Amino acid sequence: MTAALLLAEPEPAIRGYLERQLQSDGFHVLQAAFGGEALALAERTRPDLVLCSELELCARLRQGEPGRTWNRDVPVIVLGPAEGDAVDRVRAFQRGADDYLHRPVVYDELVARIRAVLRRVAPPAQQRLEVGGLVIDLPARVVTVRGEPVHLAGKEFELLAALAAEPKRVFTKDELLRDVWGYRSFTSKRYLYPTTRKGS
Repeated sequence: MTAALLLAEPEPAIRGYLERQLQSDGFHVLQAAFGGEALALAERTRPDLVLCSELELCARLRQGEPGRTWNRDVPVIVLGPAEGDAVDRVRAFQRGADDYLHRPVVYDELVARIRAVLRRVAPPAQQRLEVGGLVIDLPARVVTVRGEPVHLAGKEFELLAALAAEPKRVFTKDELLRDVWGYRSFTSKRYLYPTTRKGS
């Protein structure tokens, strides 16, 4: 599954460079120039990790806000200023950062830190999902309902597995497009089709 990174960076040149390089390394990148825009994206798309340069944004992500529903436990890596020191690093961790890098950022180190943080927070891989009478054997890609086998196409299986993994959560269209269909950008389509339809 492609990890979605929310890149909150006010400098367009740096934002564009990091987006290009991270996409080349297989990440899905969502861009935001300012804190308010980043929070709206975090709420709408539920990224796997946030890269940001503002300690205030990190703190707001952790604290949450009334009526807002982003994931307050989302991993955050802070990209600190070039003149930053140990005090800045400590302040970032106090505001909830999972990691901290000084600028100028060495890109290879950044990617290594991103992957290390994602490994730390990744839940253990499940082999079997059970929801009511539904049983999904993930390695074998076998689905049964009350003991009866159900035959599904590839995307149908992946969609069912994604929904069954968190049966009490409401998924957004953008999350399913990203995680099941692997879309790198969001479209205006209102419907999700598990299989390709003739003539579409």
